[in-house]
Amino acid sequence: MAAICNICGLPDELCICQEIAKEQQKAIISVVRRRYGKLVTIVEGITDSAIDINQLAKTLKARCAAGGTVKGRVIELQGEHKKKAAEVLKKNGYQVEVR
Repeated sequence: MAAICNICGLPDELCICQEIAKEQQKAIISVVRRRYGKLVTIVEGITDSAIDINQLAKTLKARCAAGGTVKGRVIELQGEHKKKAAEVLKKNGYQVEVR
C-alpha cells in the first residue's frame, strides 16, 4: 500500500503540497558585498517547510556553476548570479523579486 501524505491526503506519488507551497512563496534575490570585496547572491523568503531548501540550493548551485550554502532558510551563492538564479526559480514555479 502506498504511503499517504498527511497534508493533502493524496498518495506520495501524486502529492501536490510542494507545488502549492512554491506558488505561495516569494523568493527575494539580492547581492551583498562581503569581506575582501567578494560578492554573494542571497535568496531568501522561502519559509514554507514543505519545500526542501537543500535540494533547491543544490539545483541553484549546479545551474549557476557556483559554490554556496544554506543558513537557516536562506541560500547563499558565491558570486553575482541574480539573473541566472531568477530564471531557475521562475522555471521551478516560484514568484521572484530581484533587488
